[in-house]
Amino acid sequence: MARKTREFSIFSLSFLDIMCCGFGAVLLIFLVMNHGFKDASTEATENLQSEVNLLEEDVSEGDEGLVRLRNTLAEVDQQLADAQGLATRITQDKDQYEAQIEDRKREGYTDNSAIEALKAELLALEAEVQELRQAATQDVGGGNARAFIGEGNRQYLTGLKLGGQNIAILLDTSASMLADKVVQIIRLRNMGETVQRRAEKWTRSLDTVDWLTAQLPLASKYQVITFNTQANVALAGTEGKWLEVANQAQLADMGNALRKLTPGGGTSLENAFLALRKLSPVPDNIFLITDGLPTQGTAPPRGNKVSGPERQKLYAQAVRQLPGRVPVNIILAPMEGDPMAAAEFWQLAMATRGSLLMPSRDWP
Repeated sequence: MARKTREFSIFSLSFLDIMCCGFGAVLLIFLVMNHGFKDASTEATENLQSEVNLLEEDVSEGDEGLVRLRNTLAEVDQQLADAQGLATRITQDKDQYEAQIEDRKREGYTDNSAIEALKAELLALEAEVQELRQAATQDVGGGNARAFIGEGNRQYLTGLKLGGQNIAILLDTSASMLADKVVQIIRLRNMGETVQRRAEKWTRSLDTVDWLTAQLPLASKYQVITFNTQANVALAGTEGKWLEVANQAQLADMGNALRKLTPGGGTSLENAFLALRKLSPVPDNIFLITDGLPTQGTAPPRGNKVSGPERQKLYAQAVRQLPGRVPVNIILAPMEGDPMAAAEFWQLAMATRGSLLMPSRDWP
């Protein structure tokens, strides 16, 4: 009788042992990896919490420093106000003494001792003014005329170079300063002067002048020149003179005079730059507020229209009249129909180490 063949089964004891060992190994690996993840997650959480604590300490120290800075700024503002008032009074006294000396000379006054005494008092006043200027420069890094404070020699938000001893501001008062579009300009030109003075673009330009004069160092001098087809000083009677920033009353008079102007006429940038040469000494920093390339030179154009290339030629002719090695900072409010203005003024700013700013409608 033949032996019965043994049947093969896949679920034998040996196979089940192997499967159990495999599942056990997988479970062990999972437990080990899960424990490692928990440790790494806990460590990362602790590190983040430490960083949060450090940041909270920095914020607390920053708040304390901000309070100290505000208190210091309030004290500096009070000192500047006192210095400005004293400088204005001294300037007035100085003018009175000079007038008295001239009057006595014209009258043939023979008492030289009295004249010498007046001269001595005049010299003392000039020395006192100089000390005030130096003190203002040392206290606030140049002593801005108002409360806008930048960093270094440039305003860190705009890049404008705000320093200098003799600062010239050129304001375009041509008809194009009424609006950004030709249609709007034509419409406003047919309205009354009161409406034109309230035009948004023109008002924004005047606010820009106010912002710039607020940045002027107390120890510096300034002059504001307006230009369309001709160039004139903003404050009548100050032709060829530099004005004292410390004289806040005169600065306010200049601002009031600008707000009485009505934009009109063409644009002669050449006449504006020629006006700078009448100042002695020449400016060491120039701000130009305009909206495009010039439409004429020193004389009116022959025709009624000026093409783009012709405007570029007029601009190049005007740039040749600029004083040498003086930074030119351009604040441009571009209008339609003048696409080359931004490129030309940018090249001028780079060549003179100035800057070009094309601000938004709500600046400054």
